[in-house]
Amino acid sequence: MKDRLHVFTMWLLLAAVFASVRMSGQELPSVYILATGGTIAGVGGTSTAGSYKPSRIGVEQLIEAVPEVNTVARVRGEQVFNVSSQDMDSSHWLVLSKKVNEILAMSGVDGVVITHGTDTMEETAFFLSLTVKSSKPVVLTGSMRPSTSLSADGPLNLFNAVAVAADKQSQGRGVMIAMNGDILQTSGAVKTHTTAVQTFRDPDGGPVGRIHGGKVYYTERYAGTNGLFFDVSAVKTLPEAGIVYGYAGVKADAVRALVAAGYKGVVVAGVGNGNIGREVFPVLARAAENGIAVVRSTRVFSGGATPDAEVDDTRFGFVHSNGLNPQKARILLMLSLISTSDHVRIQDNFDRY
Repeated sequence: MKDRLHVFTMWLLLAAVFASVRMSGQELPSVYILATGGTIAGVGGTSTAGSYKPSRIGVEQLIEAVPEVNTVARVRGEQVFNVSSQDMDSSHWLVLSKKVNEILAMSGVDGVVITHGTDTMEETAFFLSLTVKSSKPVVLTGSMRPSTSLSADGPLNLFNAVAVAADKQSQGRGVMIAMNGDILQTSGAVKTHTTAVQTFRDPDGGPVGRIHGGKVYYTERYAGTNGLFFDVSAVKTLPEAGIVYGYAGVKADAVRALVAAGYKGVVVAGVGNGNIGREVFPVLARAAENGIAVVRSTRVFSGGATPDAEVDDTRFGFVHSNGLNPQKARILLMLSLISTSDHVRIQDNFDRY
């Protein structure tokens, strides 16, 4: 009888332990990892090699390499693409946006992490910030060194990104980038170095938070997109917009080529405060008269293109990008062109952001 009672007692204790484990597992947030390729999934010939092949490792291998993520969240993974980020285009953005919106609409998901190449990460992140509608966080991360590197930065970046997506403080903060311990908003984040791990910075705003020891510390309030949202669920392709670069003695050939190719918008990476060379200016003015949207941005690292400094935007029908760099101005322009080519309405979108 005592033996039976002992066995029964042990069974109850084990049941309680397993129930506790299940409950603690359920208490962990659920984070969905979407892999798209890039250096974080790259493989080099040796651990010290400078050359490597990106986008070789799948999402399951990425997750298995960082078992510590299971201490902060219940993770699931899906391979959406496996491409180098220099090959990302608007078709990838549309697929990714729809996928993220679908996943975040699921009741059992608390956040999404996207692994991505660093070359165009800031563009994908910015696009998603304008097309994902959810209070749940979306965090992009990647690496500057391949997975086989002697000091690969990908594993810690992935762990930190999951920690950010799982943290309750991240709710309502939209899309962010988590790299090298920093948390950055998408509007200001930019890649500033070709090889250094501390490459992503916000030259004007700085990081909004940091991750240390698996804990998330926010230092800034989330500014948001001021209600600016574009529903791309039914969009198949985005209107084409191109970027022309300003420099001393610039000619108008690039602008003419974009206009001849049927582009609906042109972003000028102007000198200084978005200023435009004398040979380019009249060609852009004619393009604006003919219904092509023209946005002034700047090639300068920080600051932005302000209204009516040396260019009378109202007179010529130009749009100034405010603090958005050329590549992000192009994204907002393309999304705006889905519904309008009117420069006043497009300027309103830039002013709202």
